[in-house]
Parts: sequence; structure tokens; C-alpha cells
Amino acid sequence: MQNKKDIVDLTIVGGGLMSFTLAVLISEIYPDKKIKIIERLNRCGQESSNELNNAGTGHASYCELNYTPINKKGEVNIDKAIQINESFEKSLEFWAYLDTKYKSFNLKNFLKITPHISFVWGEENTNFLKKRFNVLKKQPLFKEMEFSSDAKVISKWAPLLFDGRNTKEKVAATKINHGTDINFSALINELFLILKTKKNFQIELDTEIKNIKFLKNETYNLIAKHKKNITKHEIHTKKLFIGAGGMSISLLHKMGVKEIKSYAGFPLSGKWLICKNKELIKKHSAKVYSQAFKNAPPMSIPHLDIRSIDNSPVLMFGPFAGITTKFLKNGSFMDFFKSIRPNNFYSLLYVAINNLGLLKYLISQSLMSKSSKIKQLKAFFPNTKNEDWVCKDAGIRVQIIKRGLDNKAKLEFGTEILFSNNNSLAGLIGASPGASTACFSMIQIIEKFYKDKLLDKKIKKIIPSYNLELNQEPLILKKIRTKTYKKLGLW
Repeated sequence: MQNKKDIVDLTIVGGGLMSFTLAVLISEIYPDKKIKIIERLNRCGQESSNELNNAGTGHASYCELNYTPINKKGEVNIDKAIQINESFEKSLEFWAYLDTKYKSFNLKNFLKITPHISFVWGEENTNFLKKRFNVLKKQPLFKEMEFSSDAKVISKWAPLLFDGRNTKEKVAATKINHGTDINFSALINELFLILKTKKNFQIELDTEIKNIKFLKNETYNLIAKHKKNITKHEIHTKKLFIGAGGMSISLLHKMGVKEIKSYAGFPLSGKWLICKNKELIKKHSAKVYSQAFKNAPPMSIPHLDIRSIDNSPVLMFGPFAGITTKFLKNGSFMDFFKSIRPNNFYSLLYVAINNLGLLKYLISQSLMSKSSKIKQLKAFFPNTKNEDWVCKDAGIRVQIIKRGLDNKAKLEFGTEILFSNNNSLAGLIGASPGASTACFSMIQIIEKFYKDKLLDKKIKKIIPSYNLELNQEPLILKKIRTKTYKKLGLW
């Protein structure tokens, strides 16, 4: 039984940071567009955007070593690092714009200045970090990066790293002082306060999408059901964004979107070690990343982080990866099995056969005891004690599996947006760097959705660096950063 029908310009499925960023951007550019967000939980931002379900790092490639791999020539490839850094700059500009325009938008509720440090040990890793620094230091985006192989200097940056460490061990570190710690769940709350003031915005919580059909008049018909109601209702929408985290791949398959045909999802669970010793927490004030352990997926880059959660400092280490069949923490153990289809079965099988080392690693991580986790932590913090830490679940990441140009399937560790052939539907799939590049990713969707001759001008009012490669424009970069970083308190 259906007794209600809504007609909107844009429907957004999923109440995470990507969805709220898209909603705010469109409400700023096209204030007359009617926007509706559908969220299956009773609160938004409780999956990947939740503060314990992600790294909390404003991913800018300052400290994440997996974004600067060594190529076949033995050179450090910085292309992805530059791309991610420029994307994050757009997010910073967007938040600075909102802070200027809206009194309700409070940067201090979600963003904290936190140095980003890369720390390595051993000759091979220290040589790599030095090489990485020498390449990045020449780039305007990374001009402020510092390097040291002096234990005394690094110990001042992050004292816990040298509590009990062999002083003869070869070490190296890089540091960026204007790094950030971001509580993405708190950021969603700030964006929600803005959207609540918009007359054309609606949100439905505790509501699931039961069916989606593409109609002949180039609109979508969604059948939605509130958890507490027997009746279902219809939503007719001109544009549709699927931002349902790990479930996006399954929803796109269910709709029969041909662009998702050979894609599959590979879910990974995670766990943190959380420090409960307040004296230790006071001694650490940075985000420290290192190299991934052998056979680990890039999302498992180990880091010892200080986080701000509910305005209190939290010291955490991890993440430790694991095997799961859920696509969401609040999902079902049948999620993975329901996602298997004839057109993606080959991709799943090919990746499984060709990534046995990864599977072995995930199994071993899933079986790790707390003592084993503490042993890995000691590589960062040698004098740590078991009783100072507790284990807590992290979020679930659904990595992309897709076929390349050679028709061979591969496991992807980035974020990707799929569009329908008429550009009225967009689906966000994948994982890190995700939330940190939300603004850049959502602008790509707006460009596809709306063919507006004045769009460039409208976006530039919000994001000054729109359509610019900041690393190629050092004078413009300096001007924009000076203004933006001053507003954000980063400089």
C-alpha cells in the first residue's frame, strides 16, 4: 500500500559526508532545487563517516606513504599525492566559505590542527622516505615539509616513538605542521544545521529504499519505507545520487545500471587499539603514519594518531584489518553473498586467486589476539604496555573489484564515481581517501548533472581554486592558502 508521493529535483540515498557535501553545494549553487536525503539509520554519519569508523585524517598525502609508490624505474611517483592534496585543498576552501557565510557553522567543532608525520625505521625505508621528501619538497603544495633522520629531533616531534627505542636504530621522519584531524561525523552535524535553514531541503531517517526504477520521462521512481510504518511511499526524482557507503555497489547492481556490470565489492573490517592512559595521551600530539606491514592492503597503513572526539583527545593505533561479509557495520552478514552475480563472479574469482597473500594476511589479522596487536604497536611505541590499551571496532570498507582494459580483474583502493549514460544518476563506490576529497568528488557530480553555462562562475565563488592545478600555480596557491588557512586557523 502506497499513499504518498514526493516530487523532488535530487534524491540522495545515504546520509554520510559525501551526501551532505553534495546537498550543501547544490543548495548554494541552485537554491531553488528541491533536495531529499534518505538514511536507513536513525542518525546520519554513523557508518564510514563516524569518528571511530575512519582514520580521521584530513587525507592530504602529507604522511600517507601509500600515495607515493615507487615505480618500475625506482622513482617515487607523486601524481596521486598531488591529486589528493589539491582535492583536499578544495574541501578546506569550501569549509572556509561556509564559515564566512553561516554563523551556525563552527570549524572548531570538527577540525583541529594536528601535525602529520611519516615515520620509518631500517635502511630501506629510511632511504625511501628521504627520496620521497626530496621529490615532494620541490612541489609548491609540499613546500613546508620538514625531514629529519636525527632521533633527538624526531623525539621532540613525537616523544612516544622513542620511549624505549634503540638509539642506534636507523630512523627517519617527515613532518607537516598544518595537518588536520577531522571529525567527519561532527562535520555532518555542521552541514545539517545549514541545510535545516533551506526551505527546499528534506530528510527522512529510519527509511530504506525498497526499489528504484528509471522511468521513460528520464526520472527515477523510488519506493521508500519507514521502519515504523507499514505503508510505503513513492519519490519521483530528476537526479539521483547513490552514496550508501558499502551498499552502493549492491544498489547499483539491483537497479541494473550497466556501468556497474563487472564490478564487485570486497569488504574489509577493522579494529583499533584505543589508549586509556591519560598521561600517555598528553604526550602525543600528532598523526604518525608508517609503511604497511607485509601483504597488508593500503587501508591498513599503521598509524599512531591523536584524535579529537567529543572535544576530548583520543590516542589510537591501527587499523587492524579483518575478514567480514558485511558491507556496513549495521548491515547483514549476507551482504557480500547477495552482491555476487554472474557478471561479477569472474572478477571476484580472479582477484581471490591472484591475491592469496592478501587473503592469508586478512585471516591472520582476524585471528590476532590483543597481545599480538600490542606487539605491532611496539614497532611504533616500544615501551607500551598491554594494560594501557583496549580493542574497539573500526569501520567497514568495501574495496572495488573491477576489470581493467586487459579484461583482468583487480582490487582498487580508491574512490570512484560511476555515472549513468544520461548523467542523471551517480553512484559513489570505494574507500579512502573518500571523505577528505568530498568537495572535489561532489563537484564532479554537479558538473555532470547540470549543464549550466554559469556553473564555473558559481563554483568559483565557493571554491576559488576550482579548475586550477594549484601545484602549477605557486603564486595563486600562496594567495588562496593564506586566506583559507588563516580562516581555518592552520596558519
